[in-house]
Amino acid sequence: MNIALVLEQLLNGVQLGVMLFTMASGLTLVFGVMGLINLSHGSLYMMGAFICAYVAGITGSFWIGLLAGALGAGVMGAIIELVVIRRLYDRDHLDQVLATFALILIFSEGTSWIFGASPLWLDMPDLLSGSVSLPGGVTYPLYRLMIIGVGIVIAIGLYLLISRTRIGMRIRAGENDREMIGALGVNISALYTFVFAVGAVLAGLAGSLLGVLQSVQVGMGEPMLILAFVVIVIGGIGSIKGALVGALLVGVVDTLGRIFLPGLFSLVLDNADATSVGSALASMLIYLLMAVVLAVKPKGLFPANA
Repeated sequence: MNIALVLEQLLNGVQLGVMLFTMASGLTLVFGVMGLINLSHGSLYMMGAFICAYVAGITGSFWIGLLAGALGAGVMGAIIELVVIRRLYDRDHLDQVLATFALILIFSEGTSWIFGASPLWLDMPDLLSGSVSLPGGVTYPLYRLMIIGVGIVIAIGLYLLISRTRIGMRIRAGENDREMIGALGVNISALYTFVFAVGAVLAGLAGSLLGVLQSVQVGMGEPMLILAFVVIVIGGIGSIKGALVGALLVGVVDTLGRIFLPGLFSLVLDNADATSVGSALASMLIYLLMAVVLAVKPKGLFPANA
């Protein structure tokens, strides 16, 4: 087996994992603090990508587009929380699912109306368009390495925010006893808006970064939302550490499975059958992983309230 190919695909898996973490960390924060199932999180990912592509096209600067995509998604998240989500905290999960599913439809139709039905394309910034040589004979795209670096910075930043700041202390307290911190004078409404906006910024940032590697189109957020839910179920709902570990597991398992399973099955099957069986099993691997984790640890690997 080609060692360089294995290392390259491991890096691809880590790159997918850190972007899944960027998505899932906001989702798990919202559920952990607010107890809210937010199906519209993928739409904020999509909006971040569209805003980034549109602004980058106007200004000619990817970096201005990236900033606009993240902040634009954050503003939209805050507005959604104030106008819609705030009315759902005391409702059951079915109402939350229906309301946030309606937001998916609104965002999809609104995006088609504003930006058109055709995909948009983001050009890779010239600064990051090359490749670098890594140990093991791997030549890896600089842009993908930048994504991994951004994911690491986000993970460290969220850890410091949650564990070392006053607002982080309030977020942790809100996960355990929101009535008590409300009685102590903490503005629960402002805290919820802040948490929801932070989650939206992270989703928009992920969409903006990955928009360079894929077409920016309506509906691009739903596949990422499904993967983000798998991540937080594996890692443990409400746990940032669990989201990071779960995202890396999902990213690596999914990437390596899609690349190497067809080749493994070709050892015992003809090429057509090996490709068919290997591809089908590869698409199920992360769900099999989730099933195994839940069988061993029903609350996930690192449940927030363990």
